[in-house]
Amino acid sequence: MDGGAAGLLAGGLPALGALVALGLLLRAAWALGQAVWTHLLAARGRGAELASFGAWAVVTGATSGIGRAYAHELAKRGLNVVLISRSLQKLKQVAAEIEEQHGQSTRVIEADFTQGSEIYDSIQTALQGLEIGILVNNVGMTYAAEPVNFLDIPNIEKTLSDIVNCNMLSVAKMTRIVLPQMLSRKKGVVINLSSEVGRHPHPVATVYSATKRFVDFFSRGLEAEYHSQGILVQSVLPLFVSTNMTNNIVPNRYIKTAEDFAREALNTVGISSRTSGCLSHSVQSFIHELLCPEWFRLSPLGLQCALALWRKLKTRMPSLKQE
Repeated sequence: MDGGAAGLLAGGLPALGALVALGLLLRAAWALGQAVWTHLLAARGRGAELASFGAWAVVTGATSGIGRAYAHELAKRGLNVVLISRSLQKLKQVAAEIEEQHGQSTRVIEADFTQGSEIYDSIQTALQGLEIGILVNNVGMTYAAEPVNFLDIPNIEKTLSDIVNCNMLSVAKMTRIVLPQMLSRKKGVVINLSSEVGRHPHPVATVYSATKRFVDFFSRGLEAEYHSQGILVQSVLPLFVSTNMTNNIVPNRYIKTAEDFAREALNTVGISSRTSGCLSHSVQSFIHELLCPEWFRLSPLGLQCALALWRKLKTRMPSLKQE
């Protein structure tokens, strides 16, 4: 290489670096702007009129946490609700609350989603004849109160089957049951609860993260397949919401109550097919993505940082506080 070419190359490197940096900055600004715009539209009531999709909503894992909050919010918006969970006593309690507070009809189906395919024939039979406009695939489970390595998962043989059945099989099977009658009417909404940890691999929550990745991928593919036929499919990827699964972590500006989260997330239906659910979580997800790339999260230092963050969050979890 002669001196002129070398000089030209050296002079062009800063310009190339500046262009790359500008491109990354514009990409980040676009992503953040899109997220903020989604929630501004949602706050102004520009989302879908949920009651127009059908008379009934079906919610799995409906007796506590986000599922219970979705059920109440959907009833508040004029839908009758089918509640599916494994505790008949709790199902009846939530059903009574909805009928008393919102004046909507309810049905309950007792089902343990950690079981295999055998539970779905009875669910399908119980849902026959209902005009189901909304399906919320919310049911899910984790396997430890604190971060653990794969081989340290409690009762690992049973737990692996349970979590795959509950977090993954339930989503595919319930969608298979409900989607045909939505297609026959050319309208319907399928809402699948994934998680922020479903965006990337998360060590010390490896299996849970992987199951939530399935939910997100399944949702995005399904949306592409059926959107043109009147079906809206939404993948919801929340961060921390105060529920039993998060050890009832104390809410603040970053950590939502289940009720606030469900209300804000439902407002985004028809605006966004993939969302963190609320503005606070969307901004947190953006910052996390920007400052913690995947290579860092999977590094020893990234794992140490994740565990340090967990120890800080643990102080806000009443059931895990050290005496």
